[in-house]
Amino acid sequence: MAYQGWGPQGPNSPAGPGGPAGPNGPAAPQGPYGGWGGAPGWGGWQPVPPPPKPGVIPLAPLRLSDIYNGAFSTLGRYAKPLSGVMGAALVATLAVAAGALALVYAFARDDWERVASTGDPTWSELRSLLLAVVVGYLVFGLLSVVINAFLTAAAPVVLETAVLGRRTTFGAVWRRAWSRTPSVLGVLALAYLLMLIPSALWLVPSFSTSASAEPADLGTLLVFGLLTLALMPLVAWLYVSISMAPAAAVLESAGPLTALKRSFRLVRGTWWRTCGILLLTVLMLGAVGWTVQIPLLFLMPQPDYAAALDPYTSTGELYADMYGHLVPDLWLWLGVTFAVLAVLQMLFTVFTQLVSALVYIDQRIRREGLADSLARAAGQQ
Repeated sequence: MAYQGWGPQGPNSPAGPGGPAGPNGPAAPQGPYGGWGGAPGWGGWQPVPPPPKPGVIPLAPLRLSDIYNGAFSTLGRYAKPLSGVMGAALVATLAVAAGALALVYAFARDDWERVASTGDPTWSELRSLLLAVVVGYLVFGLLSVVINAFLTAAAPVVLETAVLGRRTTFGAVWRRAWSRTPSVLGVLALAYLLMLIPSALWLVPSFSTSASAEPADLGTLLVFGLLTLALMPLVAWLYVSISMAPAAAVLESAGPLTALKRSFRLVRGTWWRTCGILLLTVLMLGAVGWTVQIPLLFLMPQPDYAAALDPYTSTGELYADMYGHLVPDLWLWLGVTFAVLAVLQMLFTVFTQLVSALVYIDQRIRREGLADSLARAAGQQ
C-alpha cells in the first residue's frame, strides 16, 4: 500500500478515517467487554493489553520517554538514509562555503594581500573587504537556508515510515524531502517574518535612541529593560506555537500558511507541555554542542606573542612576525571547526525536527484518533 501522507483526519486520505470519535466520526474501539480490555479474569477484570507498536513509538498518547525513545530509535534504525541525507547536505554546505570564500577572495584578493602583508590597512581597503565579505555571507546564508529547509523536511519524511515500522531508502527520502522543501522553506520564511514583529518593536526605539546625540539616561535603559522582558514571552509563545508547522507541511502535504494554522491549532491548550519538551531538547543539544566546541577552542592557533617584545621591530615586521605563521594553521583549524560545527548543526536540526514531529503526532493521536488510522495503515488491525 503506497503511503501518500497524512491528511487532517488520517494517514492515507484527507477525508479518510482517523478523525475524532463522535456522532460524525468512528467510535472508539470498545471490544466485547467495553473499554476494559479482553475477557474478564479473576475478579472480573483483565489488564488492558499494551497498544500496538509497529515502529519506533506505541500507537497511543505518548509520554516524554516515548518521544525521546522514538527520536533516538529513528536515528538508529534509519541511520543509512539519514546519514545519506546529512552527508549530501554537508557536501552542499561545504561547497557553498568554499564558493562564498572564493567569491570573497576573487573580489578583494589584492586588498586582502596588502592588509595581510602590512597590517596597517586603509579605509578604502577595509571597505572593499567588508563589501566582499557581506556579499559572500549573503550568498552563503541564502543557500544555507535552503539546505536547512531540506533537512527540516527530511526528518518527518523518515519518521513517516519509522512510525509504521517500514523500510525506506536514501532515494525515497531524498525525493520526498526535496518535493516538500519549497513548502517548508515557505514555513521558515513566514516564521522569520512573525519573529520580526517583536524584534521590530524592540529595534525601532533602540535605533532612535542610538541616533540621538545625547547618552541614554537611566529611565530610557529601564524602559528598554522592561520592553525586553515584555517581548520575551511573546517570542517564546510564537516559537512554540509554530514549532509543529514543518511536520504539518511534510506529513499533511500542506502549504506554508495552512501548516502554520495547523500548528497553532495543535499547540493550543498544550503550550506549556510543548514548550517544556522543546526547551529540554534545546538544553540537551546545547550541552552536547559546548562539550564538542570547548576542545576546538583550546586547539585554536595562537600568535607568537614573543615577537611583540622586541622594541626595535617596526609595525609591519611586528605583525608579520606575530601572525605570519598563523595562516596555514589557522585555515586548517577553521576548516576542521567549520566541518565539525556543520555536522553538529545538521544532526541537531534533524533531532529537533524528529522531536517536534513526534509531539505533532502525539497531539493528533490525542485529539484526532490518529492511532487507529496508523494501526490500520501498519496492518495492526
